[in-house]
Amino acid sequence: MKLIMHSQKVVLAAAMILLVGCSASPTGRTQFIALPDSQLDQMGAESFITMKKETPASDDAQLRQQVQCVADALIAILPDDYRNQDWEVVLFDDKQVNAFALPGYKIGVYTGLLSVAKNQSQLAAVVGHEIAHVIARHGNERVSTQMATSQALALGYQLSGEESVEKTAIFQALGIGVQVGIILPFSRTHESEADLLGLEYMAKAGFDPRESVTLWRNMAAAGSSKTPELLSTHPSHDTRINDLQSNMPANLAVYDTLVARHKQAKCY
Repeated sequence: MKLIMHSQKVVLAAAMILLVGCSASPTGRTQFIALPDSQLDQMGAESFITMKKETPASDDAQLRQQVQCVADALIAILPDDYRNQDWEVVLFDDKQVNAFALPGYKIGVYTGLLSVAKNQSQLAAVVGHEIAHVIARHGNERVSTQMATSQALALGYQLSGEESVEKTAIFQALGIGVQVGIILPFSRTHESEADLLGLEYMAKAGFDPRESVTLWRNMAAAGSSKTPELLSTHPSHDTRINDLQSNMPANLAVYDTLVARHKQAKCY
């Protein structure tokens, strides 16, 4: 009974920690930020250096120019604080269907993605999504959340009395609960938020936002995880597509206005 009371206090402590250091994401969502952005920027820059050493850059000049053009168009519509940074874009020669953006203004695209992102707008949907992770400070939020919950559990374990089978079982269950109840939902929230911000960015940059839906249909056709959405860090393809379609009208209106003015993106 005492252990149960202690575990309840740990959960309460974790919740209280998450209320400290709160800020707002670009969509107005409250988020927990505990680390200085400069620290995340340094971590991102160091990780990117390692990636460039481990994976060669593509030697296809045309593909590199196309990826750079898409990234430049998206960066050009960002808020001043981000638009004026020294972004670095690398096309990695690797068959994996993936892309990423890191704190520190680093963007990586793998050549394998270009087999699924079949035109400039589909590529913009992916790159815009990854840039959104940086703008929304998702890396900082995720590290901060994991750090706070880990510290709360560790503190609770130390304060909960002598070692016992019951104590171990309770804290193992708490660890699973934190993972499923806090960290994974935060990750899915980040992915959904990045999808919608990326949709906004690509429309403002003159890329057809409807291609974001086509992209995720391509992704689904290329193969999908069998992990239940509840236990996944990413929303299901159907969830992403439904969310994008729900937010399409306003973004399509922005794109149509640019098309009418002949200002749509023209990367390839």
